[in-house]
Amino acid sequence: MPKEVLQPIQVRPATPADARMIARVSIASWRATYRGLISEDYLQNLSYRRRRDNWLERLSQQDGSFFAYVAVNSAGKIVGFASGGRERAGDPDYQGELYALYLLPSVQRQGLGRQLLLAVARHLLRQGITTMLIWALAENPARRFYEAMGGTYVREQPIQIGAELLQEVAYGWGEHWFHNNLE
Repeated sequence: MPKEVLQPIQVRPATPADARMIARVSIASWRATYRGLISEDYLQNLSYRRRRDNWLERLSQQDGSFFAYVAVNSAGKIVGFASGGRERAGDPDYQGELYALYLLPSVQRQGLGRQLLLAVARHLLRQGITTMLIWALAENPARRFYEAMGGTYVREQPIQIGAELLQEVAYGWGEHWFHNNLE
């Protein structure tokens, strides 16, 4: 697959109008990233309409509990996104959560993941949140990215995706990381 032309690239807050393109990136990323980890049948049956509608609903929330950022190339095409908010499972050590971070395969390894992760972390910091975690499939090669960004292993847990029971791993960023990297 050819590399996307990125210059100039913009990372900006997502709006409800972005739901369609975020859904497209989400499905393309899932199919590329999770091939061989999740059943091909499950990946091929991902619903674009369901993802688009879910993103539209989430991006339309007005309570501030959910936010997202998109990476947009010079042609105005969304090539990646990240979302975050308050930690969802009541973890005693982490108040914020990076819910998702996905890039089209053609733009990976160009610094966009870093920009998106930092955009989410800065947003959390503006909300007074100075800790964050993310869950990733244990077999996901992106785990190395989270480690390179200063995330530390927290724990594992099972996750059901379709008919498969898989393992996911949590990585966390503490107050020290927030203060050293964002202020």
